[in-house]
Amino acid sequence: MSTKTESERVRGWLTGRLPDGWFEGEPELTIDRDEILIVGRIAAPEQKGDVSAAERSAAEEGRIKQYREDTRDRRIEIARELEHATRRKVAWGVDCGDTRTIFTSLSAPVMTRLRQPERQVLDTLVDAGVARSRSDALGWCVKLVAQHSETWLADLREAMTKVEDVRRAGPDATKS
Repeated sequence: MSTKTESERVRGWLTGRLPDGWFEGEPELTIDRDEILIVGRIAAPEQKGDVSAAERSAAEEGRIKQYREDTRDRRIEIARELEHATRRKVAWGVDCGDTRTIFTSLSAPVMTRLRQPERQVLDTLVDAGVARSRSDALGWCVKLVAQHSETWLADLREAMTKVEDVRRAGPDATKS
């Protein structure tokens, strides 16, 4: 099944399965080979008058904590059903005001082969205290690359989606 089709199926399933009122609008879905991340927006707490950034942030964190506790059992139930159907782990998160919190997310091991110059980069990050281990350093590097090449990665993902569409429309495509 193509990534686009799978994403559409998961989004449709969640539309039918998520309780009304859980999120403001549709949740954001991020799907990879290992995990489905569902992030929804919840209402920020109303605060009277001018409040400091620290007070606003604390109120948002409190609202997120309350939401997490109130929905825990249902989220676990829905996640187990979706995990069974997709054979991927499911993680949840929410946006509240300016605060984004991911509750529990999968940390998947990734095997890689690096030559000495690449290992030296990782070791420098560890020696400098930027990362605790080579694994943490590699994760740090990936985040840095993603941050600085976000537009390029988005263009690449869009191109991959177009390739999937062309493949689906090819001579072996089944007529609907």
